[in-house]
Amino acid sequence: MPDSKKPSANLTKGGGMSIHLHKNDLPGGLTFSGSIAVDTETLGLKTTRDRLCLVQLSAGDGDTHIVQFTADNYDAPNLKALLSDRAVVKIFHYARFDLAAIAQYLGVHAAPLWCTKIASKLTRTYTDRHGLRDLCRELLNVDLSKAQQSSDWGAPDLSDAQLNYAASDVLHLHALKDRLEIMLDREGRRPMAEACFDFVLVRSAMDLAGFEDLDIFSH
Repeated sequence: MPDSKKPSANLTKGGGMSIHLHKNDLPGGLTFSGSIAVDTETLGLKTTRDRLCLVQLSAGDGDTHIVQFTADNYDAPNLKALLSDRAVVKIFHYARFDLAAIAQYLGVHAAPLWCTKIASKLTRTYTDRHGLRDLCRELLNVDLSKAQQSSDWGAPDLSDAQLNYAASDVLHLHALKDRLEIMLDREGRRPMAEACFDFVLVRSAMDLAGFEDLDIFSH
């Protein structure tokens, strides 16, 4: 159970969904197996400048665990152990950004991983719309709200709208992975996707090293 230094709050929402808000780390005794959906919220899009504020997690069961960080505390031993656990697949949408934020502030490599954005680009070649909202609408008939996308995630007290937005970014990743795996197999592109997933850790490390705007494979 969380101690007084890491308080948690259970914020039950409608439709059987629960949001569990934790301060600075996951509580002890909370375990996950198989796979877990992961997302992050930061102060902006420049990883070395804009600090990590939230890490959202879901086991695909309708519940979300959100870890909220203060600017001076990224110890988070329980969360770090989960993210670095090689027995648990981490499912992201646009893993490149989230991996860089996690590496920069938590100092761990979240692998093995699965990225729905990469899988979408390898299978949904009939469109250039590969955002999470686009995927959820087409593949799951779910319409996500992006009203809080530009928001102060560093605020000490988050609004219900912010928490619901943060939770929605991980609630559907398991279902999207299932649909996209079928499409990857249908088109014979699963090996290509898995090779891309393995490379994302390198790509995010290159971003942190200052190569974010350079295509090293170009002529």
